[in-house]
Amino acid sequence: MKDNLANPAPLGLMGFGMTTVLLNIHNAGFFGNDIMILAMGIFYGGLAQIIAGIMEFRKGNTFGTTAFTSFGLFWMSLVFILLGARYEWFDFSAVFLGWYLFMWGLFTFIMWFATWRTNRSLQFVFFSLTVLFWLLAMGHWFEMPRWFNVMTGIEGIICGLSAIYLAAAAVINEARDKIVLPICPRN
Repeated sequence: MKDNLANPAPLGLMGFGMTTVLLNIHNAGFFGNDIMILAMGIFYGGLAQIIAGIMEFRKGNTFGTTAFTSFGLFWMSLVFILLGARYEWFDFSAVFLGWYLFMWGLFTFIMWFATWRTNRSLQFVFFSLTVLFWLLAMGHWFEMPRWFNVMTGIEGIICGLSAIYLAAAAVINEARDKIVLPICPRN
């Protein structure tokens, strides 16, 4: 029986990638924490990834379900934390936010192991995201120089762009029915 369901991965990857790029433009210090970042975090980074995760569940893809649903909820919880801190809805600790980011890095590191039998592009997305989470955690734990924050933001932009590339490759390669954008499959 042929699977006639669309591939939800490009939706999830694009939601993750575009939101990550926007947030890390802020992290690098190029722009403030703007409403566009928060809106993207709720809707495209959050809701779209949750939808992609549910679609991956329908396709029987445990990895895709776990990754997209988890990261969608990450974005929604991060926006809630940022809004809660801004409007003082509850106590906020930058150091404890570092632990939040560290735990997401640990989750991503575990998921990275699951990418080892996939393509190199997906491996890069998860590895660079692990590094990003842990750099962000360090930035919340310790007083870091400006160059560290800029470097962390640039690393996050690269991570987000790698997810956008992977999403574009999936859509374009399928539409053209040939490899236009290589993803470096595992041999």
